[in-house]
Amino acid sequence: MSTVAWITTRGLLGRRRFLLLLPLPVLMVGIALIPRLNGISPSDWAQPVIVALGFTTLLPIVSLIVGTGVLGAEIDDGTITHILSKPIARWRIVVPKLLVSIAVTGATAAVPFYIVGALADGPRLGLGLVVGAVAGATLYSTIFVALSLISRRPVLLGLVYVIVWEGLLSNLVSGTRVLSVQQYVLTISDKAAGSALLSPNVSFPVALVMSIVVTALFVTLAIRKLSSFAVTGETS
Repeated sequence: MSTVAWITTRGLLGRRRFLLLLPLPVLMVGIALIPRLNGISPSDWAQPVIVALGFTTLLPIVSLIVGTGVLGAEIDDGTITHILSKPIARWRIVVPKLLVSIAVTGATAAVPFYIVGALADGPRLGLGLVVGAVAGATLYSTIFVALSLISRRPVLLGLVYVIVWEGLLSNLVSGTRVLSVQQYVLTISDKAAGSALLSPNVSFPVALVMSIVVTALFVTLAIRKLSSFAVTGETS
């Protein structure tokens, strides 16, 4: 498993795709600094920056870039057939790649979230947002890694999911919030930070249980889909 993780990390960090991870974190911190340096109250800017830019845009987009890359690139260039020809249990391929996706996404998102949280309401909010970022990285990574095995166009489908479901419906239609990763992450962050600046829409027990269910469901789906791959790279 460590070999698969190392190869995945080296390949991911060595591609131009990794450069796509940098603009959003820089933008998030930059936008937070402007009102902070101008003495504007955090109650006026913190939630839009943290939720609208952070949880709605930065976290899912970074997860999409990384999650679809850890297996998607190998499927596209055909090297997945070499891996599948080895007598390796499929979960030993999926799990380390998923862990790499979580680690890279979590690290990329945690830094700007902590900075923005600390600027808004001190270190506790910053740490609470880091907890939420790691939880979100785990959830989104499992979804997008599985999506890269289900579809030949995982980035396109992932963008539709992020924009339509997480960006629009979960914020406008209250009935969809119980099925929104964004809402789970917001609730987990609020529980860890205890800040009045966050306003979660689902209860913590619901967020925790649904997070476990979503993670288990998509990890299982990813393993099953990879197990159904033939050496030609097509699902049977």
